[in-house]
Amino acid sequence: MAIARKRQVSLVDTKYYHCISRCVRRAFLCGVDNFTNQSYEHRRGWVESKLLALANVFCIDVCAYAVMSNHTHLVLYVDDKKAKRLTDKAIIQRWHRLCKGTVLTNKYLQGEELSKIEWLFLNETISEYRERLANISWFMRLLNEDIARRANKEDNCTGRFWEGRFKSQALLDEAALIACMAYVDLNPIRAKAATTPETSEHTSVKIRIESATAGKQPKQLLRFSGKSKKHMAKGLPFALKSYLELVELTGRCIREGKKGHIESTTLPLLQRVNITPENWLKLTTQFSRVFHGAVGRPASHEGYCEHLNRKRRTNVSNCEKLLA
Repeated sequence: MAIARKRQVSLVDTKYYHCISRCVRRAFLCGVDNFTNQSYEHRRGWVESKLLALANVFCIDVCAYAVMSNHTHLVLYVDDKKAKRLTDKAIIQRWHRLCKGTVLTNKYLQGEELSKIEWLFLNETISEYRERLANISWFMRLLNEDIARRANKEDNCTGRFWEGRFKSQALLDEAALIACMAYVDLNPIRAKAATTPETSEHTSVKIRIESATAGKQPKQLLRFSGKSKKHMAKGLPFALKSYLELVELTGRCIREGKKGHIESTTLPLLQRVNITPENWLKLTTQFSRVFHGAVGRPASHEGYCEHLNRKRRTNVSNCEKLLA
């Protein structure tokens, strides 16, 4: 039985989540239809554009993504503190960029006077919008619904485009986070849809490499802030250069079908997150197969399950083997 979304998300334990959406019947509804030879590759661009546009409105940052022919992988960071800091007016303005809003929210933005009862209802609506802007389910809902409508309109049909629920995994520590990000960024290479990270279309790693060549980090993605420390700016707790080198060298190992040792230049980052080279290769090729729930070291699972009142701890044995 599927686990309720509210029992999978615990922002007290982690703000990082891996989300997967698959097309119905896992058909290539974003790729090439082998029966008709018609290409729907342009729909991958739809997903990428909508994803980055939503990230600019929601208080949710994109860490990594890969838009494949029949599924999408996202690694998201929920910035609930930002949602709490925003003013009421900013919350309404953001939500109106996504939806029409209500009569009261429109009256408020137009500067019209509101009665006491109207203010009461307006404050309830603002509170609801504030919660939604830091909610993964709403983020995925607006992403998938928009693509489904556009695809159905193009095909002149009705019905489901995506499977009923997107899959969500909590990434409980740095080891789980970096392994999942590399797994997502290397999806096209594993699928033989690309030969190098910089030629992997519709992925976060391609955007990061393009920006890195100009000495910058892309504004539409959560930036790398360097090694984790007590007081650090918001961002991924790794060095961008180390991460890109790690993805490149890991990609070579996977593409050549070789197992075992990764070149020594990647060892500092792997040592810091305490993953052996052998386990690293397994994580970056089989992340979704190995893990079916929250991912992190056993110690991280304890607090996560306690906060969500969950007795069963999935993935513990695999986490002990690969992330211990």
